Amino acid sequence: MHGLINRAVQCFLRDTYGAERWLRVARAAGFGSDGFDTMAVYDLSVTEALLDAAAVQLDRPRDVVLEDLGTYLVSHPTVEPLRRLLRFGGATYLDFVLSLEDLPGRSRLAVPDIDIPELLLEEAEADVFVLGCRSPLRGAGHVMMGLLRAMADDYGALVLLDHLGAVDGSERLHIQVLETSFAAGRRFDLASATSPVAGG
Repeated sequence: MHGLINRAVQCFLRDTYGAERWLRVARAAGFGSDGFDTMAVYDLSVTEALLDAAAVQLDRPRDVVLEDLGTYLVSHPTVEPLRRLLRFGGATYLDFVLSLEDLPGRSRLAVPDIDIPELLLEEAEADVFVLGCRSPLRGAGHVMMGLLRAMADDYGALVLLDHLGAVDGSERLHIQVLETSFAAGRRFDLASATSPVAGG
């Protein structure tokens, strides 16, 4: 896994639960307190151990931790560049959903070797979709669930989301867009400066 992924988990734990909780997770997973180099590449087992330790230390199911991570990646100020990358998917939430298959390619323009799940969107009926999410990381679809939920809030859209489980190694997410202008979304300025790497 790219170091940015592990660093994102580190920042999520530190920003959400505090530095001491992050240190307990790091120790439980067998890592140093300095955390992860954003330019390095780590074995998948490192990321898995980090997430498993976080679930134990937080006393929460791993899937819930992953969904909270997805929400954090959109909503926290320290990862604003990722939110901007996602908002380039379109002017409305429906536009954003329809652009999801392009997200891995857009992400690799910023970080060429980033580990973004392979996404496959199927339109079941008008404004109802099934998103396939294939990744070597166990439970990556739950990160996408949190991200999709947070992006709906960001756009001010009303959506129904459900994790349908996995088929042939691909997690499947049900997305129903009920209203694209349900509430006021967060302000988004297309002209603001961006950076591909989160701080932290």
